[in-house]
Amino acid sequence: MYLFSYEKILKKVQKMARSQARSKRKYTGKKYRHFRKKRKREIERPPIMTEIGTEKKKKQRIMGGNHKLKLFSSSFINVTDPKTHKTQKVKIMGFEDNTASKDLNRRHILTKGALVKTELGNARITSRPGQDGQLNGILV
Repeated sequence: MYLFSYEKILKKVQKMARSQARSKRKYTGKKYRHFRKKRKREIERPPIMTEIGTEKKKKQRIMGGNHKLKLFSSSFINVTDPKTHKTQKVKIMGFEDNTASKDLNRRHILTKGALVKTELGNARITSRPGQDGQLNGILV
């Protein structure tokens, strides 16, 4: 009986929407007074885990009728040389490092700040591929 009710609770929790609304607690730990339910505009979308591979993009409608380009995978990056200020589209040779998270580093996920190995040398990603739909970087 106990396991059955626990499974029911677990299923309800899995269906709950993740929200970008204000936190339930203040920085001191005190709870804010609850004044309304979650709103559709506050729903959080799943993160886009950009990887190295064949180019795969998706156009997604966002609030206000605007659009974002989601980049799921790419094998090319626009690299800028800080000395000459020239930008080239270069093939990504491999993944180097992602300091954002140990998990993202282990899974070779490309986010802003990640290091990749290119034909010109190592480059740090400066764009947000999950929202911009492209990979831009600067030679390190």
